[in-house]
Amino acid sequence: MTVGERLLKLRKEKNMSQEELANVLDVSRQTVSKWETGESMPDFNKICPLCEYFGITSDELLSGKQNIIEAKQEDKKGKFARNIAIAVALYIISLVAIIGTSTIGQEILGVCLFFTIIAIATGIIIYSSIIYGKEKEQKPEKEKKRDEVSKAVTDIIGLIGVVIYFLLSFTTGAWHITWIIFLIIGVCNAIVRLIFGVKKCNDDCCEKKENEDE
Repeated sequence: MTVGERLLKLRKEKNMSQEELANVLDVSRQTVSKWETGESMPDFNKICPLCEYFGITSDELLSGKQNIIEAKQEDKKGKFARNIAIAVALYIISLVAIIGTSTIGQEILGVCLFFTIIAIATGIIIYSSIIYGKEKEQKPEKEKKRDEVSKAVTDIIGLIGVVIYFLLSFTTGAWHITWIIFLIIGVCNAIVRLIFGVKKCNDDCCEKKENEDE
């Protein structure tokens, strides 16, 4: 994207005409038109006013550097959320597989399918965490609080699950079946993380839109 194309995009995001932008910068409408079509570049003394008016840096205006970084970050977030969703679906499928095969007397096949699917789902989560968790950055206070809430919810789910496991196991004696509760705990925790991840993406999008509207 050229400087002119970025200027055109910024102007349209503010629903401004070329004439209105020209008045703000104290130039002619024709000058703004030439900037946007690439016939000329903004003079040095107009770059700072442009950046201040649109709330961007000179690097963003001249090279689009920040746009590229933001696009990569959004792409990573989207891929991470997609992979976690796939892993959660696989955990659920593993439950269906072992229950379904046990009803037809194919317990061994069910166990094999169960552990195979679990291994794939866990591998996806580990791979995603490594690939999309390399870049460490200082989290804002709002995001820290969201992470704390997410951790608290998953801890509570884990505690309740363990209590239910022992209660069912001691009362029914079905230790060979009740261990599935731990898998359900894992699925629930993954769903919680997915929900908070989606909420974070939505908050980021809303915050970005608000910044653009200002």
